[in-house]
Amino acid sequence: MGDIRRRRAIALGITGGLVAPLTLTLAAAPAQAAPSCTTQTGPYQKQVEKFLGRPVDGKQSATDCKAIQAFQTKHGISPNAGYAGPVTWGVMDLMNKQKAVGNKPNKDGKCPVNKGRIACVNLTLQLSWIQDGDKLVYGPVPVRTGRNGYETRTGLKKIYWRNIDHVSSIYNVPMPYAQFFDGGQAFHSVGVSMWNPPGSHGCVNMTKTNAKKYWSLLKNGDDVYVYGRKPGT
Repeated sequence: MGDIRRRRAIALGITGGLVAPLTLTLAAAPAQAAPSCTTQTGPYQKQVEKFLGRPVDGKQSATDCKAIQAFQTKHGISPNAGYAGPVTWGVMDLMNKQKAVGNKPNKDGKCPVNKGRIACVNLTLQLSWIQDGDKLVYGPVPVRTGRNGYETRTGLKKIYWRNIDHVSSIYNVPMPYAQFFDGGQAFHSVGVSMWNPPGSHGCVNMTKTNAKKYWSLLKNGDDVYVYGRKPGT
């Protein structure tokens, strides 16, 4: 039986009274060599300039490009040529929406409050948190869920297997603090930005800090509720 459960736990991913406020200064993606800066004005130039605190004139400048390029490099957006295109603005827009949630991630009441302790995953906002009834226990924190074709499956699930030092036998990558809740999909930490597109292979990626906290707060048999739809899937 143990062998069967272990086989089931092969991962598809490459994500008491404590509240962790959402932070937008998380692990960066591996550094990319920066290409030459583009001189082209992107379709989201004004929005990107505003997000980065640049003068909002809707015209690309060398300084604008360097700021955009630095953001793209930090979060693994490719190509990282400083162009204010839809992928870059999509990441920034998601960050704005995540920040606006504050400490009320279940304001819409979509994550069940009648299950006791439960880990909630909002795919639409790429946020997760732990609650107990209507009390927020930890979070919300940004997460990185399944990309198009490898979507993190929605619905009510339970944590069925945990492995603090798991390594995926499919992708041969480490999955520290892995907590499996649905056919190989698990919470686990990764070393890339939570906004690194296009996403995971189905797991719910987290920073090491947040994955360790989830490990300490959850146990086998605890409920997990996944809902919504990741942008771009």
